[in-house]
Amino acid sequence: MENSKKTKLLILGSGPAGYTAAIYAARANLNPIIVTGDQIGGQLTQTYNIENWPGNFPNITGQKLMDQLYNHALYFGTNIINDTITKIINFKKTPFIVKGNLFTYKCDSIIIATGSYPRFLGLDSEKKFIGKGVSSCAICDGFFYRNKVVAIIGGGNTAIEEALYLSKITSTIHLIHRKNNFIAEKILLQKLKLLVKNKKIILHVPYIVKEILGNDIGVTGIKIASLNNKNIKIIPVYGIFVLIGTVPNSFLFQKILNLNKNGYILTNKNKFKKSNFTETNIAGIFAAGDVMDNNYRQAITSAATGCMAALDAKKFLNNIDK
Repeated sequence: MENSKKTKLLILGSGPAGYTAAIYAARANLNPIIVTGDQIGGQLTQTYNIENWPGNFPNITGQKLMDQLYNHALYFGTNIINDTITKIINFKKTPFIVKGNLFTYKCDSIIIATGSYPRFLGLDSEKKFIGKGVSSCAICDGFFYRNKVVAIIGGGNTAIEEALYLSKITSTIHLIHRKNNFIAEKILLQKLKLLVKNKKIILHVPYIVKEILGNDIGVTGIKIASLNNKNIKIIPVYGIFVLIGTVPNSFLFQKILNLNKNGYILTNKNKFKKSNFTETNIAGIFAAGDVMDNNYRQAITSAATGCMAALDAKKFLNNIDK
């Protein structure tokens, strides 16, 4: 097969789960290949400040942490290829075969650590202005809005973290959340409370977005509606950051692997039987990180499942080598 790569273990994805899996697999002499995907380092590269990664106190940027994990995987001999998988050719039996933009990969086992991508509101007016004032990444696009008014939509850790980051760049932030209470960590909410007190951040709760307003140049405002009394507000803003969660990057595996109703890959942790924790419904194919975790979604838990997937893959490979 031309332009093909062969390995015992193929790892799809280069976030904390993928790199950690590679470190453990390489140390077990499995000679893994990582296919990075479109976003090398995963979503964590877009995180400005990480305060809860053990050992990096008080904080570290997401990009720096992922650079460290990349170098750690490389140190143990992982073959890291900047490619994106576009097609599943064979998942029925080993060797498994998948096709990327650059190469076709044949392997005896696979760890799927493809992560997730940002969820958007789904409004027609939102789609119109993506890249023209609507964004899902404050670190990527925040500098465009220096000393300007912006809106953030969301109420979880990511939304609050991005609000804190943008508060150092923008003039004012309108934080819009569909519930009365925020679900972010307490330490983040304490910092948010101070910025609200100083009128750097203005809260709108419980409100939903009805329409993104703009012109040929870009976003000019946002129309929101109260869930309490249907009150409508039109707020002039230059940029809107939609931070309402993520969608698992599992599209390629639909109708091949078992997924839950939200698209997360199901593994044996979801079944009442004793088996490898990270194995999917196909023996030899494992899943780790945000593509299978719809509960915790933390960098440290992604890394932990990457470790478990590597150990499970090693066990599988040892059995087929006998």
